[in-house]
Amino acid sequence: MNDQQEPKRISPGVIAVVSAAVLAVGGGVAWLTANQTQSPPQSAPTQKVEQQPYTTQPGNEQTANIYWLKTNESSVELVPQPIKVAAVSQPNQVLEQALQSLLAGPTEGTNSTTIPQGTKLLGLKVDNNNEIHVNLSEDFTSGGGSTSMVGRVGQVVYTATTLNPNAKVYIEVNNKPLEVLGGEGVEIEQPLTRESFKKDYPLR
Repeated sequence: MNDQQEPKRISPGVIAVVSAAVLAVGGGVAWLTANQTQSPPQSAPTQKVEQQPYTTQPGNEQTANIYWLKTNESSVELVPQPIKVAAVSQPNQVLEQALQSLLAGPTEGTNSTTIPQGTKLLGLKVDNNNEIHVNLSEDFTSGGGSTSMVGRVGQVVYTATTLNPNAKVYIEVNNKPLEVLGGEGVEIEQPLTRESFKKDYPLR
C-alpha cells in the first residue's frame, strides 16, 4: 500500500477570490498613498487685529461757531469764530465744548466778550424738541451795564444754537431761570431764539 497522500488541489474559484482581494487591497493602498502625498490646501492663518486707541482725524471733526462781540463805529455786533471739535454722536457734547471755549474768552484778534471772567458752565441739556438749557454760575450776572448784559446773553444764545439756529435757549443761573439780569434790571424773556434776540434785544 502506498501511504502517501496526493496534495490537495486548490479550486480555480478560490484562486479567483483571493486574486480579487489582493487587487482590492493593493488599489486601496495606492489610493491612500496618492492622497497622503497630495495634502489638501490649507487656509491662511487668521491674523489677529489689535484694537487701536481712538484718535481724532481731520475727517472726524465737526465745525462749531462761538460768538464774540465786535464794536463798529455806531454799534456792536455778534461775530462767529469757527472752531474744530471732535465729531461725536451726542450734540450736547459738541455744544459743551463750544460753550467752554466761549467762557474761556477770546485768545487772539480784536473781538471781545462781556461774559465775566470766571463764569462756569454748570450744566447743559439738549432736548429732542429743539430746546437747549444752559446752566451758568452766578458770575454770569455780575458787572456791566445794559449793553454788556445784552451782549453776553446774545453770545450764549448764538453759541448754543450753532448746530441748530432755530433752537430755543433757556438760560439758567445756579439752576434757576434767568429772569432779570444786572443792576439795571434787564428783563430776560425766555425761551430765547436768534430771531427773538434780534427783535427784543438790539445791540447798540
